[in-house]
Order: sequence, then structure tokens, then C-alpha cells
Amino acid sequence: MPDTTTITTTEIVLPGKVAPSGLRPTQRPLPPPGIGQALVRVEATAVSFAESAMRRGRYFGQPAFPFVPGYDLVGTVQAVGPGGDTTLIGRRVAALTKTGAWATAVLLPAADLVPVPDGVSAEDAETVTVNGLTAYQMLHHVAKVQAGQTVLVTGVSGGVGTLLAQLARHVGARVIGTASPRHHEALRALGVDPVDYHDPDLSARVRELAPDGVDAVFDHLGGANTAPSYRLLNSTGTLICYSIASKLDDTTPVVLSFLNVLTKLAFWNYLPTKKHASFYDVWSGSGKPDSPKRDAFRARVHTDLTHVFTLLRDGVLTAKIAARYPLTDTAAAMALSESSTRTTLGKIILVP
Repeated sequence: MPDTTTITTTEIVLPGKVAPSGLRPTQRPLPPPGIGQALVRVEATAVSFAESAMRRGRYFGQPAFPFVPGYDLVGTVQAVGPGGDTTLIGRRVAALTKTGAWATAVLLPAADLVPVPDGVSAEDAETVTVNGLTAYQMLHHVAKVQAGQTVLVTGVSGGVGTLLAQLARHVGARVIGTASPRHHEALRALGVDPVDYHDPDLSARVRELAPDGVDAVFDHLGGANTAPSYRLLNSTGTLICYSIASKLDDTTPVVLSFLNVLTKLAFWNYLPTKKHASFYDVWSGSGKPDSPKRDAFRARVHTDLTHVFTLLRDGVLTAKIAARYPLTDTAAAMALSESSTRTTLGKIILVP
């Protein structure tokens, strides 16, 4: 007989364009999983740049207010829907959600779940779910970084940046990273050559370290930062823009901000050079639910994230946890995430 138990989930609701203190904890009944679904008890989720943009209404494609944020999660499967794979029950899994992960329990498509290897904690796995997948795909599928090359990572002290640095070092590449000086010592311990992102001559500092230019730039700032990033490439380098963090508090409509960046990248690709520029989106090619594109997308996510988890389990990657907060204290976690005085590296974890 299918499980017909109804449970109560606690969710953190974003009611509108509010300060972090405006987040609203709520409870609601969660029905048993339907066909193709799994009930997951959340063990770890996180605060990321995406949620900071969403609370300002500046994340492209975000749902209408109110909604539950939360870009990814790690948890344990409690039940599956009728006809589902019962071997999932009791397994620790990870999932990309884009929204909805700030909860104590969620219903998800079972096909979206990626098993977490034994011996990897929920919190450690959470640090590399969307961030590790993003870093891995950009490094290996887009830039195709190889041993002996040099890459520049903007915001290298963040959740994606620290993983980009570790993955690049693992393949034998040199990493230059922009960050606040307070992070430089810890970054050197990761094998990064840090430069002060406030330096008015930032490009000159990078040129001192890489006189012929870099093989790849991973740029999370977007906006006015894309042109200097492009100029820092060598003759065959690749620029990957994966966010427009510099426009977080801008008044320009978010669609126009994206179009501006995409237009620049497209223009540079038409120039008679061997350089390449692109915008990376982890959801690219995901297609509609139940479409062949969605199946192919899920297969890529499963393959790449499984590899990232293996690197974490084997000690190649180290989970960088900036701070831990209970889910009910998400407001404080978000405030820390957006603080200019944050002194720790990595991802801010929420524990239900």
C-alpha cells in the first residue's frame, strides 16, 4: 500500500521585496508523494547570491511573490510515490531546486535526485551541489582548462570561487583570484595567487602575474566588469560570465542588464579572433518537464554532480563552510551573506 501519511513542513517564505528580516517562517501540511515523486527530509540547504537577488526582485525568471526560496538541498528520502524506486528510501540525496529548498521537507521529482556517497555529510555535500556543479561544468565543459594554463576567478572567496580554485588546481592549472585582502592568506593556502579586488589597477596587477594574458576568466560580476575581463584573456582565451552580481542593487530592469551582457558577449564572438565569450547558466538546456531535453539535462547533472561528490569523498575537494545557521534563523544567515564585513570563505549553510 502507498504511504498516505501527511506531514507538516516548515518553510521560509519570501513575501515580497523585503529586507532579510522580512522573511516569514510558515508551516503547511505536505501530502504523500504522488507518482514520480519522492518525499525528502531536508538535512542541509544554503544561502546563495540567487536568493539575495530574488529578495530584490532581480533574479531573472524568479516566480511571483510570495514563494519559498532555496536553490538546492541535501536530504534523506522518506517515501516514494506509487510505483517508485523503493531503494531510494533512506538514501541521502542532493537536488537542484532553484526555489523551494528552504524547508524541513519537500516533494521532488524522483528523477531529479542524485545520491550522495556514503561517508559524505549532508553539510559538506550541500557546499558542492549547485556550486560544485557550476564550477565543474564551467571549468571542464566550457573553458576546458588543462594543466599548465592560467585562469582568473573573480570573487574567488565565494562558494563557487573556492570550488573553481580547487578544481583548477586539481587539473594542474594556475589560479589568480580577486578577493578582499582579509581572505588572501586562506586563499594562498588553497594555491591561489590573490589580488585585491578593490585595487584601482586590478588589471595591471593581473598582468604582472600573467603578462601574456590568462587562458580563462570566470566572471561573476558582469556589467562593466566584462570588458576588462575580456581584455585580460590571451589570444585564445575564454571568458565565462555566470552572474551579474555587480547589478544587484542597480535600478536598471534585470532583463536589460542581462541583454546588455549577452550582447557584449555575442559581439566579441563575431570579432576575427580566437577568443571566446559566453554566459553560463546551470539550467541551460533543461527544457520542459517530461521532455527529451529534460531527460538529457538530468543525465548531465547526475553524471557531473556524481563526479564532484566523488572528488569530495576522496579529499580532492574540501568543503568550505562559511557559517551554519538553523533554518529558522535564515534572516541572520542572509544578512551575513550580504555583509561587506564577512570574514569567512565558502558557503553559508542552513540546517533544518
